[in-house]
Parts: sequence; C-alpha cells; structure tokens
Amino acid sequence: MEEGYIKFKALWEKAPALPATDLQEIVLWRNEMHRLKLIGVYNNGIGYGNISVRHGTDNGFIITGSATGHLPSLSSAHFTKVEGFDIEKNEVRCAGPVVASSESMSHAVIYQQCPEVNGVIHVHHAEMWERLVDKAPTTWEDAAYGTPEMARSIVALLKGTGLPEQKIFVMKGHPEGIFSFGKNLKEAAQVLKKYLSG
Repeated sequence: MEEGYIKFKALWEKAPALPATDLQEIVLWRNEMHRLKLIGVYNNGIGYGNISVRHGTDNGFIITGSATGHLPSLSSAHFTKVEGFDIEKNEVRCAGPVVASSESMSHAVIYQQCPEVNGVIHVHHAEMWERLVDKAPTTWEDAAYGTPEMARSIVALLKGTGLPEQKIFVMKGHPEGIFSFGKNLKEAAQVLKKYLSG
C-alpha cells in the first residue's frame, strides 16, 4: 500500500501557521471525521483521509498536511494553504508549516470546477465504498490517487454526471476512497453521513 505518498511535485514554501480564526471550521470537522474513523490510520501505520476548506480568492484552500491521519486532533501546525496547481506539470504550490496532503490535486479541481463549493472531505470506508462503487459517480479504475489522471477523472465526472448535485464520488482505483463536498464542510459531512447510514 502506498497510501499517503505524494505523487505530484510539491512546490512547498515553509511558512508560519495560519491564524486560528481561519482554521476553526476545518479543525472541528476534521476531528469529527477522525472520531468517526473516516480519517485515521491503518494498523500498518499508514494514515488516510484529508479535509479542506476554500480560503481567499483564486481557488486557494486550506488542507490538512501530509501524514497527519494518525493524529486524533490537529492544531494550526498541521494545516497548509494550497495557493495554486498545474495538472499538466503535475505541480501543487503550497505554503505553511507542513507540506500539503497527497490528495491536494483532487481537492483543487473540485474548487476550480465548482465555485459554489467551499468544503471538501476525502475519507476511507470499506463498506460504503463497496456499496457505492459504480452506483454513485465513480472515477476511472486506472486513475491513481493524487495524480493528474485522477484530477482529470474528477473533472469528467463533474461535467458528465450528476455529481454536482449528488456531491459524493467513489475512487474506483483507490479502494475505500470516497470524496464528498458541499457549500461548506457541514454540508460535505452531512452528505457522507447520509450515505454512511445506507
């Protein structure tokens, strides 16, 4: 398993933590996702799941840092801001105390394509994944997480399926991987919880 391995070129500028006031919503919902075991760590020590919130203009967003899934609660030192990305160059530009999550490019294309979206959550849940794969919008089987192919697959779903209304999709080539999104993180979490309960 190569979960958590960053597959894009991270153009990371080490910078001070963001103000706590900018992080209240994301800290609240990230810790809730961890409590529900939708974000966490496998027995082999590999973490999974991440969460982001739109921040400022130009599709910038705050996201959990890489390798934070094992932590039950996060502080301002565990978040970074993604300031730009380039699918063709396979680059993500971020600034903060930690490097951005390995799924940052997937989050980025959702914000780029959906101006109304302000919160995105990526979780792992085996039973929900098995129940939804190929029933809910589902990414290409050969699209690996964190790659330009995954980003292109997400864009194809946003443009060619009911995903903008459903607000949830399954990553076929990334077992257990599910994304949800909404006008804020509360809505993204509500979408997940609705499908979690069947």
